[in-house]
Amino acid sequence: MTPAAVAELTVLRHDLHRRPELSGEEGQTAARIVAELERHGPDEILTDLGTHGVAAVYNSGAAGPTVLFRCELDGLPITEISRFAWRSEIDGKGHLCGHDGHMAIMCGLAVQLAANRPVRGRVVLLFQPAEETGAGAADVIADPRFELIRPDYAFALHNLPGLPLGSVGVRSGPFTFASEGLAIRLTGRTSHAAQPEAGVSPAAVMARLVETLPALPETLGHSAGHSLVTLSHARVGEAAFGISPGEADVWVTIRAIDDELQADLINLAEELARRLAEAGGLGVEFSRHENFAAGHNDAAAVAHIESAAELLGTARVEVGDPFRWSEDFGRFGSVAKTGLFVLGSGEDHPRLHNPDFDFPDALIPIGTRLFEQIARDLCGGARS
Repeated sequence: MTPAAVAELTVLRHDLHRRPELSGEEGQTAARIVAELERHGPDEILTDLGTHGVAAVYNSGAAGPTVLFRCELDGLPITEISRFAWRSEIDGKGHLCGHDGHMAIMCGLAVQLAANRPVRGRVVLLFQPAEETGAGAADVIADPRFELIRPDYAFALHNLPGLPLGSVGVRSGPFTFASEGLAIRLTGRTSHAAQPEAGVSPAAVMARLVETLPALPETLGHSAGHSLVTLSHARVGEAAFGISPGEADVWVTIRAIDDELQADLINLAEELARRLAEAGGLGVEFSRHENFAAGHNDAAAVAHIESAAELLGTARVEVGDPFRWSEDFGRFGSVAKTGLFVLGSGEDHPRLHNPDFDFPDALIPIGTRLFEQIARDLCGGARS
């Protein structure tokens, strides 16, 4: 990749960073990406996949695999505090997870494929909406036009602070946890604070749930590190001294190493809440939010990632246990051999979702070269 191309991609990254859009609202970002892709001669561009998804197809016309590379379009509802010239211009929104950089890398792959097209199969560049809410991948896969680009292999990367800049981390098997938010609403009956016996307060049951839900994996005997229940919100009644409360909310985020364990853990959490609510004379309702599938890396896909890193002389870091955070890319494991790897953002770099995070521009050519080498391994053509 030429220095001029890297400079253009850096300008693109900064432009995307200035104008973040939240999950499900990425229309302007998608239009900006389409305009960029049209400069690099794909054989086909699909738009509005799922919601705002964009896919560019480089088709050799010869038999071979369909290899999909995925990045994300959305930003986060967090106010950025950095003072870079390209900081977010939209209050309360920021590209504080690096999706702007991931998009720049994908556009870099488009530059390389335009200069040296695949000689077998197809390479598909997918810009996915709504990654942060866990809705985008499912929406894209459910779109009937996804069948036109259904891949044999799917690859993605995520930058990761705490690792040496430009280093690659990958492992076969479980890679990222499943995750889902469970909201529990307890309903009793309010009363005057001077006559609490006239009402039905959910306070004691709420307190019991706050205590027992985070300990659920341990009490069930789950292997250490295989599941996690995190209390994220709790509220009882109104902020008033004269009322004995009649309702309460408890929110937990439930995570597990695979989808089966995740489903079991959510069901058990609901059973516990029902049992305690019934004993306390309360009603109980549930709602689920932001469902992420567990990410499982296929061994064949990982072999291509490792081969690319070795050929390019990219530093490697060991990934022991799966990451407890979630990535919507895990959903693509239901339709393809998937490989997700992390790309180090620097050992002292601000962490993901922090208000001072900014994607390191030095990763743009590194990520592009890795993606291109994987594409060449599977679909041929000399690396540009």
